Amino acid sequence: MARFDRAAAWLDARGWRAFPFQQEVWAAVAQGRSGLLHATTGSGKTYAVWLGMLEELRRRHSPESAQPLRVLWLTPMRALAADTTRALAAALHDLAPAWTIGQRTGDTPSAERARQDRRFPTVLVTTPESLSLMLTREHAPGELANVEFVVVDEWHELIGSKRGVQSQLAIARLWRLNPKLVVWGLSATLGNLGTAMQTLCQPGAAANAPAPVLVQGRIDKNIVIDTLIPPDPGKYSWAGHLGAGILRTRR
Repeated sequence: MARFDRAAAWLDARGWRAFPFQQEVWAAVAQGRSGLLHATTGSGKTYAVWLGMLEELRRRHSPESAQPLRVLWLTPMRALAADTTRALAAALHDLAPAWTIGQRTGDTPSAERARQDRRFPTVLVTTPESLSLMLTREHAPGELANVEFVVVDEWHELIGSKRGVQSQLAIARLWRLNPKLVVWGLSATLGNLGTAMQTLCQPGAAANAPAPVLVQGRIDKNIVIDTLIPPDPGKYSWAGHLGAGILRTRR
């Protein structure tokens, strides 16, 4: 995995070590393969995909010079955009300091939108709705033709819904602009993994594109359950099984 020494060193500097499933994703991204990563919450899905893509982009383009929009990271909820942006920015600023990152959702201030309209950042965290609007712009083909990677976070929140279809249509359009586009989905709570992967990664891919890959990561966690029972629960105005206790106190 010498190709990913920088990514591994970045994790080591923070006291982390790459899990086998993260290294598997890195290798798949380097091969130009799309895919679905299914792993438990908090196991490192974001850095599994992001560090692999960042290393591949560094190989293709100089990290010392500004780059047009290369990565679109779709999140189903605007509330997640800020946290995702911070996580991506941490590695981006260390490994490619000349590249920029931004977010574009319904909450983005008009001044920031205007700045992006003049020049999009290298990495953009956005929502399906905002991406659909971006694709309607007059200069969309030129602005989005350089996109090389799309990540759909929390794919289980979108698949099978209208917003999921909206995401698929937008990605299909991006595939038309760049037939070598690589698309990855992230999830921790999917059951129909094969169908979920094919739905996201196959429809718009070129006929000669490598087959998508399903990566599953399982990280065992120690779960401690601590139950707190108040000595006199009847005095709390809670619903459910305490209702009878509350009723007795009022008689």
